[in-house]
Amino acid sequence: MVAFLLVLVVVLAVLGGVHWYVWRRLVRDVTVAGGLPRRLGTVAVVALPLFSLAALTSSRAGAPFWFQQVVAWPGFLWLALLLYVTLALVVGEAVRPVLRARLERRAKAAAPGEAAPVPVPVSVPDAVTAAPPAEAAPPAAEAPVDVSRRLFVSRVVGGSAAAVALGTVGYGTYGVLRGPRVKRVTVPLAKLSRAAHGYRIAVVSDIHLGPILGRAHSRRIVDAINSTQPDLIAIVGDLVDGTVENLGPAAEPLARLRARHGSFFVTGNHEYFSGADAWVDHVRELGLRPLRNERVEIAAGFDLAGVDDVAGESEGQGPDFGRALGDRDRARAAVLLAHQPIVIHDAVRNGVDLQLSGHTHGGQLWPGNYLAELANPTVAGLERYGDTQLYVSRGAGAWGPPVRVGAPSDITIVELASKQA
Repeated sequence: MVAFLLVLVVVLAVLGGVHWYVWRRLVRDVTVAGGLPRRLGTVAVVALPLFSLAALTSSRAGAPFWFQQVVAWPGFLWLALLLYVTLALVVGEAVRPVLRARLERRAKAAAPGEAAPVPVPVSVPDAVTAAPPAEAAPPAAEAPVDVSRRLFVSRVVGGSAAAVALGTVGYGTYGVLRGPRVKRVTVPLAKLSRAAHGYRIAVVSDIHLGPILGRAHSRRIVDAINSTQPDLIAIVGDLVDGTVENLGPAAEPLARLRARHGSFFVTGNHEYFSGADAWVDHVRELGLRPLRNERVEIAAGFDLAGVDDVAGESEGQGPDFGRALGDRDRARAAVLLAHQPIVIHDAVRNGVDLQLSGHTHGGQLWPGNYLAELANPTVAGLERYGDTQLYVSRGAGAWGPPVRVGAPSDITIVELASKQA
């Protein structure tokens, strides 16, 4: 408990410092004291973090769904904007002195030369009777020209940082709302039968239906998957961020998924924040088959297994590889659906040929991919671990900010290739 409170204090202190820095560079340094722009900017820098806090906590606090929807857009978008405006302002710190020095050189070059003053000789009587010189006026705190130049530089740097952040977040939001693009990957499996050569699995993960991404989002995903006419559909976790009561209508388009050998589902960590058992029952009603530490034999000639997410361990529902993969014929190829890539080592020990995962979002917001690499063996794409291959999808939605930068959303058609073909 003490460690948690210490971490919380550190996080709040960092966020407070970042917000102060943004306020200083984007509000104080570019506006006139007492003016309306400064007052409005200050209110925004105070209010937007409160929206973010409400967006992050309202669902688990049981707030009404309409309230979650109201705070989600400004709250989550501010988190993305805060990230990129801070990065842009930090880069601007290096530009600021260069720009000021250049302006000073231009000002000196444009100023006309001034002749040195010529001393006027005076006689001794005149010097004695002359009035004492007036005291020199105290120097101004800062020359008006310097103040004007400083304000100009601050507005150029601050305005550029804001424009870069808005453009980056705007384009990243468009990418999410437009829907995922379909990509194709061919995976050769040594034990795959000749009959299964060319078998196509549509892999989709991290749809994240919630207060922002709703029914229209799931409809786009269903249409994209059905257009590929896959043999099998695999939804590998993090379908939702909310309860069946609130998001059941948003998930209804999943009932239109069509594949020759059906649609399958495994839980992700976010299902355990949203009522995993209720969602398993609901997706079953929509025509999907949940694989909860179990496997099925696919007629094409391989085994398909699925395990619960590791987040379920707190509820006694974590992955059980013995139940899912025990007592099977290891001469047959095995494809495993597991939400998190971190279980790859269990998959290797149990003779899995291919594991299909999600969870990482590919980092979602650059430079988040570097953090994702610290917690996951593979962040995105196909890699080999011994005799087992792991494919990690970047996901079809977004958690938190509906924004992706450097990690576009995807639906992947994994085409299995037999080495006997």
